[in-house]
Amino acid sequence: MTYVVTDNCINCKYTDCVEVCPVDCFYEGENMLVIHPDECIDCGVCEPECPADAIRPDTEPEMEPWVEFNRKYSEAWPVIVTKLEPMPEAEKFDGMEGKLKEHFSEKPGEGS
Repeated sequence: MTYVVTDNCINCKYTDCVEVCPVDCFYEGENMLVIHPDECIDCGVCEPECPADAIRPDTEPEMEPWVEFNRKYSEAWPVIVTKLEPMPEAEKFDGMEGKLKEHFSEKPGEGS
C-alpha cells in the first residue's frame, strides 16, 4: 500500500505533510505535491496533516489512476523536504471541484 496526493492539492499546496514524512517521498510541482509510491512506507503520518484532505490511501476506490499520476510526476519533479508557505490563494481553491482539468501545471516546483 501507498498514499497518494489527489487533485485536492492543486493550487493549495500545503506542505504540512512534508515535515512529518520520515522517508522524504514528497515531490514538488509548480502548484501541487505528489508522493513517490515506491518510496512511501505506508506509515500514514502525512494523511491527517493535510488541511486540504488531498492525501488518500491507494486502497480507496478509484485511486489507481492517482498512483500512476503520483509515480509519473515524482520521477520528474524535485524532492521537497521542508515546509513552505501554501499557495497565495490556497483557501479559495481548497475543496474546489475539477481542479485537475482546469488548474494543473506540470512544471517543476520552484520552492525547494
